[in-house]
Amino acid sequence: MALESNLRDWLKFILTPGLGSEGQRKLLQVFGSPTAVLQQPHSTLNQYVRQPVARAIAEGVDEAALASTANWLEDPLNRILTVADADYPQALLNIPDPPLLLYVKGRLDLLNTASLAIVGSRNATTQGLRNAEAFAKSASEAGLSVVSGLAQGIDAAAHRGGLQAAGASVAVVGTGLDKVYPASNRELAHQLAQQGCIISEFPLGTPPLPANFPRRNRIISGLSLGCLVVEASLQSGSLITARMALEQGRDVFAIPGSIHSPQSKGCHSLIKQGAKLVESAQDILEELGYHHQPIAADPSTEHPLFDHLGFDPVDTETLSQRSGLTVAELSAILLRLELEGAIAPLPGGRYQRIT
Repeated sequence: MALESNLRDWLKFILTPGLGSEGQRKLLQVFGSPTAVLQQPHSTLNQYVRQPVARAIAEGVDEAALASTANWLEDPLNRILTVADADYPQALLNIPDPPLLLYVKGRLDLLNTASLAIVGSRNATTQGLRNAEAFAKSASEAGLSVVSGLAQGIDAAAHRGGLQAAGASVAVVGTGLDKVYPASNRELAHQLAQQGCIISEFPLGTPPLPANFPRRNRIISGLSLGCLVVEASLQSGSLITARMALEQGRDVFAIPGSIHSPQSKGCHSLIKQGAKLVESAQDILEELGYHHQPIAADPSTEHPLFDHLGFDPVDTETLSQRSGLTVAELSAILLRLELEGAIAPLPGGRYQRIT
């Protein structure tokens, strides 16, 4: 497949070694388009960018990179959008540093659909995973696309929930779209490509470099009306996404958790700083002007042990003291509840109720 001349010039411009986003924007402001930049002599370009970069622009990029991109575009699921294209996500035009070029795999229409970002810990608890999937499903049922980063844990659960309804899901990744990272999410990535969408600003062949993931977070928040943090430690990258959402004028929501859980510390910190505390997806939908009728749980179906279990992690000895049951009796009950998905085992012989 031959590249259309305008796209070819965009790729040659974007792929120029050493030319970062700041230099790209400076040159476009001066010359108006990548085609015009590429027509400038080295001496003119050197007035605006460093000499090695000016020389690289004049020399042109490796034709092999353009050929591999042309081959990638032969797949009907694949597209490349520039900031000048009509299909480019309009929400990203309102952030300080929109990507000038996006690689897209899947449904283009989702990029201009009202969206909710859902992010959180890679090392999520069972309850956190269930919360992320349930909140995402409710948002998708209400017509919102669910945006996340295809990481393990909360991100993956959010994508799974979003794909269960009409709103579907968009993954923003920190690698080239010819790679899936982490590899454990390969099946989920294929599902997103067929039913949802995967996007990246990074060229094909880009490996999972640590510096790329914080950068892609501005796209996750920028695509969305608001950002929900499900679980996060105080050092979590999800807090970067939340901060960027605030800087972009988006709403930030956080789910509170146990005061004893490290995975709740980040959410509690966000709430202290003004993030909206949410207990149900309905809280978010009402804030954003969307509506979804939640299904109430039937209290009669809950096991009597839940009265003693509470919502914080608890060990069997404490549970025995509360309930009056022997450890042997409790072990049988806890095993059954675990198999039913009603509780989750935690390190140190503790258990936690799953709502």
